[in-house]
Amino acid sequence: MKRKLFKSIVAAGAVAMVCACGDDPSSPDNQQPGFSSAVIDPTSSAVVGPNSSGSVNFGSSGMENPGSSANPDNPLSSGTVIPGSSAGVAPEGSSSSANTEPELDANGFPTLESYGPPPAEYTKDISATAKRGWNTRYWDACKPHCSWLKESSSDKTRADTSSDEAYLAEFATARNCNIHDVEVPTFTVGNVSKAWRSYEGTRSACGEEKEKGVFTCTDMAPIAVNDTLSYAYVAGTADSKCGKCYHLQYDGHFKDEFENNPPKATHKALKGKHLVVMASNIGNDVAGGDAKLPAGQFDLMVPGGGVGAFDALSTQVNKGAGFNWGAGFGGFLTECQKNTNCGTEGSLECYQTCVKDMCNAAFGDAGLPNLLRGCHWFADWYMAADNPTYYIEEVECPQYLIDHYMTRYNTSLENNYRKVEDWSTFKKGDVLDTLHCWKAGEAPPEEGWVNPSAGCEIP
Repeated sequence: MKRKLFKSIVAAGAVAMVCACGDDPSSPDNQQPGFSSAVIDPTSSAVVGPNSSGSVNFGSSGMENPGSSANPDNPLSSGTVIPGSSAGVAPEGSSSSANTEPELDANGFPTLESYGPPPAEYTKDISATAKRGWNTRYWDACKPHCSWLKESSSDKTRADTSSDEAYLAEFATARNCNIHDVEVPTFTVGNVSKAWRSYEGTRSACGEEKEKGVFTCTDMAPIAVNDTLSYAYVAGTADSKCGKCYHLQYDGHFKDEFENNPPKATHKALKGKHLVVMASNIGNDVAGGDAKLPAGQFDLMVPGGGVGAFDALSTQVNKGAGFNWGAGFGGFLTECQKNTNCGTEGSLECYQTCVKDMCNAAFGDAGLPNLLRGCHWFADWYMAADNPTYYIEEVECPQYLIDHYMTRYNTSLENNYRKVEDWSTFKKGDVLDTLHCWKAGEAPPEEGWVNPSAGCEIP
C-alpha cells in the first residue's frame, strides 16, 4: 500500500532531553504555571493518509496547531494545515479537483457521499483466486489495540515509531474517544524530569478507569456505501498489522457448516456482497487459518455483536443492572437464536426483526446514533449472518476508513499534551493543557521567558 511521508523528528517512547517549561506566552490567561492552554478542535477534517489513487493531497481546511509555537518541531505548529487533510482529497474513484471542499458531518469528517464512487476493485469478483476466511463479531467499546503506541521493537502489530515519517506512513495511532464520544488524544506526556520525557497512552475504559477512561469512537461502526458494499473495522489475528485494509467477498456459507448443518437464509442473503475492512484491533483470541479456511478469522466490530471478555459498552451506555446485552460472545443475534421464537432455524425476517428490536432497546435512547446505525446495519445490510465465510484480498485503504481511523491529535511522536486523569469531563471545543519543553541547545520560545516547572530546568 502507498503511504504518505512526513519528515523524521524523534523516536517515541521516552525521549532524552533537558527541558525548560513555563506558561505559553500565547495564552496570557492561563493560570497553571508550567502549562499552556490551547483550544482544540479536532473536529476539522484534519487527517493524514493517501487518497484512493495513492497521491498526496494538501487540504485547505485542516486542524490548526493544538499546541503552540514553543514546539517548532511539531508539524502542526503555527497553525500549519496537516498534509493529507481529507478536506482537499479528490473523491474516491473521481477525477474531480483536489481543491473541492467536501460537505462535513457533525464530527468534522467529510460525509460518506462526498468521497464519490468507490474504486471498482472493492466490488470485483475475487472468488477464483483469493483465499477464504470467516467473520465473528464483537463491540466491547474498549480503547482499540491500535490506539496504543508500539511498546517495543518486537511489537510488529502497531505503527513504526522509529520516526515521525515511519509513524505517519502507517497511519499513526487509531482514534479513541471519551465516554461522550468526543475524540481525545491517544497518548500524552507522562513523566518529565530534568533529562527525560516519556509518553503514556490514554487509559482504556476497560481497565479500572471505567467512565474516566477512553473508548472506541462510535463512528467506527460499520456503514453501508450502497446495497452491495460497506466499510467497517475489524480485529485481526495476533500476527496482523494495524492499518491494513482488506476486501471481503461473501460466498453464502459459514464457518461451521456441514452436511447436516447447511447455510441458513441469512448466509445466502449475504452472498455476493462486499465489505472493505481496516484493522484497528488485534485479538490474541482471533484464530489463524486452517486447511478449509486458510485466511483465518476477522472479528468484525459491530454494535450489538457481543461485549466479549472486556466490557466497556455497558459503562458507556448505562442501561442499569439486568439489561440484556445478549451473549457475551455473539451478542444480540446469539440471544435471538437461543431465547426467542426464531430459534436456530429461524427465518431471515425473524432474525432481522429480533436483532433490530434489541438494537432499539439498547441504543435507541442512548444519544449515540452511530451505535444504533451500526447495529441496524448488521440486521439490514449484513443480513444477520452468523459467522459467514468470504474470499479475501488486501487492498488500498479507502480514505473514509483512514479518516475515521487516524488520530487527529497525536500526529507527531513528539507529543506535548498534559496527562489527564479523567477524560469524562472533556467536551468538544474544550481547552487541552500542553506541557512545553525544549531540547538542549535550542532557544526558549521567547527570550528571558523563565518559569521552571514540572521537573524542567533551563538548559
